[in-house]
Amino acid sequence: MSSKKAVVLLSGGLDSTTCAYLAKHEGYKVYALSFDYGQRLVREIESAKKVAAAVGVAEHLVMKFDLGMWGGSALTSDIDVPTGHVAAPTIETTRIPVTYVPGRNMIFLSLGVSYAEAIGADKVFIGVNSIDYSGYPDCRPEFVQAMQKAIDLGTKAGVEGKGIHVEAPLLMLTKAGIIELGTRVGVDYSLTWSCYQGGEKPCGACDSCLLRRKGFQECGRVDPIDV
Repeated sequence: MSSKKAVVLLSGGLDSTTCAYLAKHEGYKVYALSFDYGQRLVREIESAKKVAAAVGVAEHLVMKFDLGMWGGSALTSDIDVPTGHVAAPTIETTRIPVTYVPGRNMIFLSLGVSYAEAIGADKVFIGVNSIDYSGYPDCRPEFVQAMQKAIDLGTKAGVEGKGIHVEAPLLMLTKAGIIELGTRVGVDYSLTWSCYQGGEKPCGACDSCLLRRKGFQECGRVDPIDV
C-alpha cells in the first residue's frame, strides 16, 4: 500500500472525479473530502459517495455547513439558475454568473489543507478549470497561486519546509481534454453529476450541462448519463 497521501476535494462532478481517479493512478492513498454546503444539487453528494467507493479511497468525509445562510448564489438560494452558456468574464466585462458561490473554493481548499496537514498528506487535489468554465474568479491560475502562497506561509507544514501542494491538474485543459485524460485513467463518468438543477435527470440547459455536453462532443465520446 502506498505511503503517499493526497486529499481530493470531491464534489461528485466530472472534474473532481477525474482528479480522484488521477490521484489514485499516480499512486496516492486517497482521502476524499466532500461538502454538503446547502447547495440545491444535493444529487452530487450521492455521486461523490459512489465515486469514492469506485476509486477505493482510504476515507471519505462529508462536511456539512450552510453557505446558504447568507445567500448570494443561485446554487444556495431561491434564485433562478440561468439557462444557456454563460461567457467567462473578459477585459471588457467582469460580470460574474449568479451561480458563483461567494468564497466557495477558498473555503473548500482551506478545509482540504487543514485535513491534509492533520493526516500528513502532501497534496490537495482540486478540479478547478479556467478554459471551459463559467467564469468563476476562484477557478483561475491566479487564485491557485495565491492560495499556494498562503498555505506556504500559514501552515506548520509550510513553515517547516514539508509543504502541502495544491494540485490543480485540470486548470489549463479543455473539457474535452479533461474527459480524454479521465478516460485514460479509467474514470467511470456514469457515476458523476454536473447539472446545477436538483432534478432526477440533468436539465441539459444550464451552463454546467452545456459545458459537459460540449466536452463529450468535442472528444467524440458518448456521455454515459445521456444513454
